[in-house]
Amino acid sequence: MTIHKTIALLAFVLTTIIAHAENYPYRSDYLWVTVPDHADWLYQTGEKATVEIQFMKYGIPQETEITWTLSDDMQKADKEGKLTLKNGKAKLNIGTRNTPGFRDLKLKATIDGKTSQHHIKLGFSVDKIKPYTQEPNDFSSFWHKQAESLKDTPLYYTREKAAEYCTDKISCDLIKLRVDRTHYVYAYLTYPKDAEKGKCPVVICPPGAGIKTIKEPLRHKYYAENGFLRLEMEIHGIDPRLSIHTFSDIQRAFGAKGNNYLENGLDNRDNYYMRHVYLAMVRAVEFMTSLPEWDGKNVAFQGGSQGGALALIGAALNPQTTLAVANHPALSDMAAYAEKGRTGGYPHFINSNGMLTPEKIKVMAYYDVVNFARHIQCPVLMTWGFNDNTCPPTTSYAVWNTLSCDKTPLITPINEHWTSEATEFALMEWIKKHLK
Repeated sequence: MTIHKTIALLAFVLTTIIAHAENYPYRSDYLWVTVPDHADWLYQTGEKATVEIQFMKYGIPQETEITWTLSDDMQKADKEGKLTLKNGKAKLNIGTRNTPGFRDLKLKATIDGKTSQHHIKLGFSVDKIKPYTQEPNDFSSFWHKQAESLKDTPLYYTREKAAEYCTDKISCDLIKLRVDRTHYVYAYLTYPKDAEKGKCPVVICPPGAGIKTIKEPLRHKYYAENGFLRLEMEIHGIDPRLSIHTFSDIQRAFGAKGNNYLENGLDNRDNYYMRHVYLAMVRAVEFMTSLPEWDGKNVAFQGGSQGGALALIGAALNPQTTLAVANHPALSDMAAYAEKGRTGGYPHFINSNGMLTPEKIKVMAYYDVVNFARHIQCPVLMTWGFNDNTCPPTTSYAVWNTLSCDKTPLITPINEHWTSEATEFALMEWIKKHLK
């Protein structure tokens, strides 16, 4: 626990210095500073927590009244009140939790007709957070059968130079990779221009949620510059060269509630949309390890949010995986909302009608990250923030506490649903440091 807390504190300090958080919007006239009386923002159940609150406009402390509410993570407020700041400061005893989890303090101030809001989540006995989701008895056999089914469709792909993303140091190719008889995925492969046969470790990067083009392939060009073969993926089989307007049209047609790919087919484990997405993680490893430049040893997954989930899933499905890095993984303990007062993970099915039926909850268990986490054998680096409302910290801890492999935490309490560029680069350095 000492190492756990030390990493959390260091990450908090670094992130506060180098990143523009959602809690600290760029060029805002207003600034909130919230300082818990435990530096790591962590407490034991039954232990009372106090938060010092500061609020400023133009950097000037404000003598004003603020309103506050308290709730469990992602739940409705159960306490509220008002507080008057003296010289821009006040302390608030937010009480405690009697069960493992997080309390969310939301703050609001109105100055000159303008409202500013802020929030902070504090954890209680977080190492005792356990997932709601249970592993089906045939979980392993089901996924073994799914992976074996790929043998019915031999590895096939097209490879086209993406000259617009090549530099003097790296090359980039657009890959169209067949998953099975009916599905393809696209990806950008970046690699060193001077890549030698048998010398390059592999990093596979699945995408965050949504129907969208692949993010700028050169955003992580430092992987190829450091000798990696990196595969930046999409999961829908849509050519990333299409216009942003076309992607917007597709998103409106197939990304809305009631017709969202993360909901489609959830009545049947064999027909759920994400089945071929998970199998794409298997096919991606097969493709990358077929390249002559692969070093024959190192296969890493790295991603954030939905990509973080797929990174852990890919590591569980592929015995060849040697390292996995996941930022605030989505698709984690998704059915937890079925129990009153529990916090579930993205895509927050509690907000969609008819998604938490017994039949769908049963299927969810075959696709939930916590069940894949139980089967990961390789070392894992996992990073998450406490203020995240997309992939809440409760579900990140549900995954973290389930992992039984060698694992390293990078906890950045102040983070919402983002990671800084410095943290992203540090993830690559961790992978590089742990190569075989």
